[in-house]
Amino acid sequence: MSQPATTLWFSLRHRLLGLLLGGVAAAWLVTMVFSYIDAHHEVDELFDAQLSQAAQTLLALASHDEGDDIEDLGDASHKYQRRLRFQIWRADGRLLMRSKNAPETPLTDAIGFSETQGDDGHWRHFSQWNEDRSLQVQVSENHHIRDELIGHIAWRLLLPALFGLPLIGLWVWLATRQGFAPLDGIARQIASRDPQQLQPVQPSTAPEEIRTLLEALNGLFQRVEHTLEAERRFTADAAHELRTPLAALQAQLQVAQRARDSDERDRSMSQLQSGLTRAAHLVDQMLHLARLDPESGLPNPQAVDLPELAEEVCADLGPQILEKNIDFDFTASPACQVTGQAEWLRVLIRNLVDNAVRYTPEAGQVRVNITRSEAQITLSVSDSGPGIPPEERESVLRRFHRLNQGSQPGSGLGLAIVARIAELHGATLKLDASNMPKGLLVTIQFPGR
Repeated sequence: MSQPATTLWFSLRHRLLGLLLGGVAAAWLVTMVFSYIDAHHEVDELFDAQLSQAAQTLLALASHDEGDDIEDLGDASHKYQRRLRFQIWRADGRLLMRSKNAPETPLTDAIGFSETQGDDGHWRHFSQWNEDRSLQVQVSENHHIRDELIGHIAWRLLLPALFGLPLIGLWVWLATRQGFAPLDGIARQIASRDPQQLQPVQPSTAPEEIRTLLEALNGLFQRVEHTLEAERRFTADAAHELRTPLAALQAQLQVAQRARDSDERDRSMSQLQSGLTRAAHLVDQMLHLARLDPESGLPNPQAVDLPELAEEVCADLGPQILEKNIDFDFTASPACQVTGQAEWLRVLIRNLVDNAVRYTPEAGQVRVNITRSEAQITLSVSDSGPGIPPEERESVLRRFHRLNQGSQPGSGLGLAIVARIAELHGATLKLDASNMPKGLLVTIQFPGR
């Protein structure tokens, strides 16, 4: 036998916490990345503009004051000044002016913006000639200035996330705990119930999201309550119904024991045998009904040839039909297959035909017909017996309900079993007056294949 699948349990609170924090962290990270890229671009643009402006300012100053000697500026007074340097060159290649930290060789050979990477670090350059191309200015800035500023911006973006995410996580944890409190209350309410308490679960407050779950649970409770009530009713009815035949059997046995001669003993034994037959039939019918009641669907449904099955059942009942000299007729249309459980359908047909034969007087008539029309297959059993009054036709479908129709033995379960089997097969059951002078017509319509 295969082992039942084990349930993989997980914490919904932990999952929600992970999803929410993960989503917030991902959104924050994406925002930080785009903000970082945008800030980096804006910082580069700003510093490049400053380089260009500084170069143009130096050109303007140098054009009005050209000397013959190289002029070195003093030491830098600000920390960022040491990361900035410039040179002013004549057209003949002579160095006119430079900052203290600038070399005496050109900073760059390119015109405009350029970058170099060397032992002295990563530098961003801007080179420009004046209008008559007599002077060239070269301004350089250490890239570390930009990287440091971008680092400060990134840290300012990251710092709120480092403090904010734990606070958001705590808030989400408290919020989910508060949100799941009604679920814990409902669980405690169900756990504290006795097995006999099957009334609907009706919490004072509950999330709308678990309405479907509660409705399904209450529906299950209702079905279980109906099943238990049916079991209790069946047990009570069975005990009541078995008491009478058992008492009769005991009485017949006592009569047989006290018989004064063989003829009286034989009569008592014959009545005892009849009583045993009726009791066995009652127990058999009760077992059939007991197996049907718990079923919620068809066990192993298959294609069933209804005419073939009905013919076998009618052949089994042949001795009773011949004994009463009944005019019996069986007709069936071809290709009348239904989807169902063959053994249950056999019980259904046997109960219908057995009832018809049982209640039909000698030399009476019984008709069994199976026809097909469009998407339905109809099984009808009619007889010339006493019939069932219209006001009693609904009652006879209940268990242990018997009509006062003479001395014919019966358990009061036959039509109840038929109704239950028809229900399991999705068929409709109808009781009508027979088209004979009197009698009963039972019609069952099955959905066709």
